[in-house]
Amino acid sequence: MPSKSMAPPGLTSFLKSLNKTDPNSSIEHFISLLKRRQIRNSRSVAIATAELLLRVIAQYRWQDVNQLITHIKSIGRRLTTAQPREMAVGNIVRRVLGLIREESEGDGKGGNASAYSDAGLDSITGRKEEVTKQEKAPSAAAPKDEDLQRPAALTRQATFVQGAQQNSMFSLLSHPRSLPQSNPTTPPSSSHAATPQPTITQHVHHSTGPSRDLKPGIIEGLQEILDELSTVDDQIASYSLDHIHSNEIILTHGSSLTVQKFLLKAAAKRTFTVILAEGFPNDHEATHARVVGAKPTGPSKDFETDPDDLPLDQFQRTLASAGISVIVIADAAVYALMSRVNKVILGTHAVLANGGLLAAAGARTIAKAAREHSTPVVVVTGVYKLSPVYPFDWERLVEVGDPGRVVDFEDPELVEKVNVINPVYDYVPAELVDLYVTNLGGHAPSFLYRIVSDHYRAEDVTL
Repeated sequence: MPSKSMAPPGLTSFLKSLNKTDPNSSIEHFISLLKRRQIRNSRSVAIATAELLLRVIAQYRWQDVNQLITHIKSIGRRLTTAQPREMAVGNIVRRVLGLIREESEGDGKGGNASAYSDAGLDSITGRKEEVTKQEKAPSAAAPKDEDLQRPAALTRQATFVQGAQQNSMFSLLSHPRSLPQSNPTTPPSSSHAATPQPTITQHVHHSTGPSRDLKPGIIEGLQEILDELSTVDDQIASYSLDHIHSNEIILTHGSSLTVQKFLLKAAAKRTFTVILAEGFPNDHEATHARVVGAKPTGPSKDFETDPDDLPLDQFQRTLASAGISVIVIADAAVYALMSRVNKVILGTHAVLANGGLLAAAGARTIAKAAREHSTPVVVVTGVYKLSPVYPFDWERLVEVGDPGRVVDFEDPELVEKVNVINPVYDYVPAELVDLYVTNLGGHAPSFLYRIVSDHYRAEDVTL
């Protein structure tokens, strides 16, 4: 009986291996897949990164939040170094770091090794236990709630201003044996300055630390990120009726799944025509497959999800079957037809902090032609593709593909005399884009800085 063939390396096989291998082996496996480009494009990379960090955090044991942040940052540096052009890796790592910081600030006042952070007074169980103990103690004067809510530095300063005698008496009554014997030669002021805070730390350190309560919240936040990745296209498509109107002629480019769902959602209530540039030589096979409803046979370099992982019913639900008039044209004919186009809708590989974007090769030519004819350019993208990186040297961000898809290497004379460069992506500057439609709504390119500040912390921009 023939043995069942193993699944090829890719997103599906990697996700299955996460449950069978330890986190360190999974990290090395993911790095090798990124280097060999067996997991590529924003969505697949984002899903793999989020699932990997979910397993790492679930099995990693840390003493404090700073240790966890340092560990996640080290993993993020290794992943981004393995494939710096896949910006979705760094985006997901930064969002997880921001999630950890938010959880620590909400539970332990920033996650520092201070008395109130270690005590977990802001957590539900920790604060109830401490308040109960203080209420049951007949001789202990419980501190006021407003003192507990102050940051540690402000509490110390206020203690010294109001007088150290009160805090010292509280510490003496709470822990009569933990207070060291004062030296007769030591000045009273120095003894008062040294005793209050360490005594409070000893008093509250026995309660449950915030690190034990952070893990469920972080895992829940990661699950929300994974849910966002699975529903982002449907959320973007819900805004399609606001931007596509009846009897319009829409020009799009490549085989973006996000663009396809955006058009299909609008086709349910509107009648319009789509002109589809094929995206030769990297994306034309997937583009033709989108139109005719067949699964692409060749490698698709710009597919937002791996073709092997995409269900067949999504290919069968094509633009033509939805009642859309589709016209496939060569990339060279874009400028000639742009005067008849009402709107350009583009997908994207990554969106940068200055409002520019990386899209399939040929997108910059389309955007320039649209600007010459005053045709609005709308870019549909998920927020997970938005990166806080500025393109100071955008040429380093453009990936170069196989030149054999342009020139046949069987002709030795041509190969020896011609240097062929096949860019997989184009950089489109922000001034060529009119509107971004994300899963959070429509935004101008100049407004993206606000979304960046909402999703990423400044201390996590550099991993």
